[in-house]
Amino acid sequence: MDQASAFNQGLNCHCYELLGSRQATGPGEKPGWQFAVWAPNAAAVSVTGSFNDWDDPGVPLQLKVETGIWSGFVYGASQWDRYKYLIRSATGQTLMKADPFARHSEIRPGTASVLYEAEDFKWTDADWLKKRQQDMNAGPLNIYEVHLGSWRRHEDGGFMNYREIAILLGAYLVDMSYTAVEFMPIMEHPLDDSWGYQITGYYSVTSRFGTPADFKYLVNHLHGLGIRVILDWVPAHFPQDDFGLACFDGTALFECGDSRYAEYPEWGTYAFAFERPQVRSFLLSNAFFWLEEFHVDGLRVDAVASMLGCDYNHNIQWNSLESAAEHASLNGVDTNGNRGANQHYKGNNDSQINQNAENFLRELNEKIQARHPDVLMIAEDSSAFPQVTHPVAEGGSGFTHKWNMGWMSDTLSYFGRDYEERKWHHNQLSFSLMYAFSERYVLPFSHDEVVHGKGSLIERMPGDYWRKFASLRALYLYQITHPGAKLMFMGCEFGQFIEWRFYEQLEWFLLGFDAHRLLQDYVRQLNETYACNPSLYEQDDSWSGFSWHNSSDAENSVFVYSRWAKDGDGTVVVLNLTPTPRPGYRIGLPWSEPVKIILNSDKMAFGGSGYPTGASDDGILVPTAEPRDGQPATLTLDLPPLMGLLLQRARTSEK
Repeated sequence: MDQASAFNQGLNCHCYELLGSRQATGPGEKPGWQFAVWAPNAAAVSVTGSFNDWDDPGVPLQLKVETGIWSGFVYGASQWDRYKYLIRSATGQTLMKADPFARHSEIRPGTASVLYEAEDFKWTDADWLKKRQQDMNAGPLNIYEVHLGSWRRHEDGGFMNYREIAILLGAYLVDMSYTAVEFMPIMEHPLDDSWGYQITGYYSVTSRFGTPADFKYLVNHLHGLGIRVILDWVPAHFPQDDFGLACFDGTALFECGDSRYAEYPEWGTYAFAFERPQVRSFLLSNAFFWLEEFHVDGLRVDAVASMLGCDYNHNIQWNSLESAAEHASLNGVDTNGNRGANQHYKGNNDSQINQNAENFLRELNEKIQARHPDVLMIAEDSSAFPQVTHPVAEGGSGFTHKWNMGWMSDTLSYFGRDYEERKWHHNQLSFSLMYAFSERYVLPFSHDEVVHGKGSLIERMPGDYWRKFASLRALYLYQITHPGAKLMFMGCEFGQFIEWRFYEQLEWFLLGFDAHRLLQDYVRQLNETYACNPSLYEQDDSWSGFSWHNSSDAENSVFVYSRWAKDGDGTVVVLNLTPTPRPGYRIGLPWSEPVKIILNSDKMAFGGSGYPTGASDDGILVPTAEPRDGQPATLTLDLPPLMGLLLQRARTSEK
């Protein structure tokens, strides 16, 4: 099947090789650029740009009717020239559109596409890609979430280049023992305030920080340091800017034609028309584009819940529909209950599911799994849609991971409570184990939790300055020891007090103050401990890797549990989540031999109180052979205030 036919059937995963602009040689061996654009309902299409002084009507393109693709050759066009498509609609409108497949774009506020040669970089990460195939799920996944425009900036407030960021960020990730970085969308977008989530250039690395080659340098450099690179990707919706995808050829082409479910009113965006095969090809190809052309290690798929739920953020009120027949018609069902061939939605336990979006996500994950089984596909899904991380062949959606939004919500609600109130909400922390292994989860403390008046994580902790930092250290230890991969948004690791501001760099000056510097030291040690202890990540997906010792001591707000590696090595976790020390506290222990405290969040070196635990100077504690909490031994220790402890069997040389 040729590429154009595959594109029109929704089967083309590389249609960026068919559409867009590329260097070519025309008749007479004269150099220039070839252009191709899908605009099946246009009356005429031409290309105009800096190569012809933005002439109107520009260089006309020719339509191949059976494909809906207009194409043509422009002599004299060259690298870095700006261009747009001049589209005459069937109703007489004149539209100036950026190229949906452009490889580069003007720096905002400019909106033109830029001619750019794709073969622009020599990769040196072959060893990384080979290693990635071997350890897709073998190692720890600890993600640092970054917004490139506000992680660091130049002294004058200007953006850094991708290459500058590569050196600084790479060194920081290694120093802090993060294993992966997740970039908020780096596809071209017109408005900084959207943080990249309203994309106008799906195939264009944002020019704010440099060229596509510069971004490839960033990915390549991080791979050389052993860091996975994950991109936020937005296939749910796109903005209504007149130079973008909206009403591209004068008709609803990329967006649904029915206004009842075409628009997200709260976001001011259009939903993609997943029922249209060419749109599926556009999005499928875009995913493969970033995975293959830019060697990224995974995609975090944004707003999955809005894709799956046809009444999620759409301008539809189901209880106000005029009749049962109208309700049925929206579900692709006639009044006799027969489902039509053009079904758009289906009912599922009285909820409305966008069947076309569901099918698209399954197809996306199935195709990526077949070609790239070593990449991560992470669903940012706030719904209770089942089996998101189960294989498509077993009825699932095929993602490798799903953000655990329920865990995040319950956890931050609990830690935001006054310490005396926590005992009344004890189950907010224990409840997550009821479903922890139903999906393969990521535990996110993301950018969404430190904006829009929610307050920063440190500011949400109750009490005075010392208690805020102590509670935050305990929170981070709870996250790192709970089953699931980890994600932390930039700035949270050193306790930035203000909410995140996309328009300026993080408040790095805070590291000049002891409390913030010591918190960063603690997170560094916590990350290193996680990375070096398979018991904390190796069996995240089953009860084989987790055991409760005590989940019911609500009165004291104490939790005790253990994590287990495949070889039987374990780590016992003890949390005291009030400022009250608990001297002589007894816990069940799975070993009768001496144990060692490998991490104590209350150490003075981390800003803690240094309250004695009863351990020897080298951190050794000796249990008694007395069964307790379903364990064969009992350990008596003094619990410091607002802290977390990690215990492991002491090595022979440590006894």
